[in-house]
Amino acid sequence: MTSEVSRFPMFAAMMKVPGGLMLLPLILGSIIGTFAPDALAIGGFTTALFKNSALPLIALLIFATGTQVNMRTGGPILATAGTILLTKTIVPATLIVLLGSYVGLDGVLGVSILAMLAAFDNSNGGLWLAYTGQYGDSRDRGAYVASAVNDGPFFSLLFLGASGLADIPVSALIAALVPFLLGVVVGNLDVQWRNVLKPVPNIVIPFFAFALGTGINLGAVVSGGMSGLILGLLISPITGYLVYLGYRYILRRGGKSGIGFAAGTTAGNAIATPAVVAAADPSLQQYVGTATAQVAACVLISSIMAPLLASYFLKRAGELKPAEDVALAMGEPAQAIPDARV
Repeated sequence: MTSEVSRFPMFAAMMKVPGGLMLLPLILGSIIGTFAPDALAIGGFTTALFKNSALPLIALLIFATGTQVNMRTGGPILATAGTILLTKTIVPATLIVLLGSYVGLDGVLGVSILAMLAAFDNSNGGLWLAYTGQYGDSRDRGAYVASAVNDGPFFSLLFLGASGLADIPVSALIAALVPFLLGVVVGNLDVQWRNVLKPVPNIVIPFFAFALGTGINLGAVVSGGMSGLILGLLISPITGYLVYLGYRYILRRGGKSGIGFAAGTTAGNAIATPAVVAAADPSLQQYVGTATAQVAACVLISSIMAPLLASYFLKRAGELKPAEDVALAMGEPAQAIPDARV
């Protein structure tokens, strides 16, 4: 029997780009969502898959990720997630609030404290899962839990000290963790389910990345102006470096510490954070329009920069290895990821 040859190896080409499995569909989705949004609003399966599928597909990815976690790796995963939460969220948010105590809510250079918090104190869990699925191990992939915790306006509200900041339903946090916890239970009860769900990341990541991209209007990115561009360029090197330090000196991950830069992102739904925070504290309403545009710029720019920085530092340390090589080195079952090299 002769094996079939791809006329155009799209998947292999995507895998050669750092974080390309998510990044390239995200950019394509943002282009179509900006210049031809009605093409995806015709209804039926087209709209369901290419525009409205992000949340259910991310939930499926989270569940599948949970199935790959066994009791032997649970402790290291929590340690990794805690380190990411500390270095990506708590430390940056604290520094921004300290800055605000000196310069006021107006911030600096046209970037308000609201915009800084909304951009800095969260991370893109989808990109993290995509990148660590390609170059990380079970500890890194399971640490997406940090993104589930810092996702949304909670930390922005908390650190701004806005009135009503405690009025965040606990059920919202629980709801974010349930798919992961159920996946852990299923994967530990039935190894066959764990094996069946191994290929899920490669299947769902391009689709939910495209759907997320359709919600990023490139016009809003441009309207963020030079201040949004500068803010976006600062996110990955600053917060990524903090997570890198956590990987290197807290987790003692050595050459693999470069993965920490993949957390130096702004989550897509952070675009809505300024409006949500202003709803809790109307005095911040004056900053919402500019902050929203600036955060949109950060989402796109950090999604490009973070995987590039992570790959640079991993390559410099000689650790830019596909996930199956990492898994074998740790004695874990290899992930179902094609043999693509950077």
